[in-house]
Amino acid sequence: MYAINWSNRAKNQFRKIDRKEQGTIIDAVDELENFPNTKNVIALTKHEYGYRMRVGNYRVMFDADTTVRIIEIQRVRKRDEQTY
Repeated sequence: MYAINWSNRAKNQFRKIDRKEQGTIIDAVDELENFPNTKNVIALTKHEYGYRMRVGNYRVMFDADTTVRIIEIQRVRKRDEQTY
């Protein structure tokens, strides 16, 4: 199992999201404890973050340290042309 940490930036972005969507995102992020066997996760190449998870119209960008088994949530953004 992986421990999940949220960066301050991700927490602030998360607070601005609609409550209904927040619940969906929390459920999806909780599934990251079983990383790498998680749905809708793609490794990013040539990007500042290592992975992204698709949750409806939102994208959760995160880094995973597989040796220590920690996932650091870096950003939570609504998908648009500036997300990536």
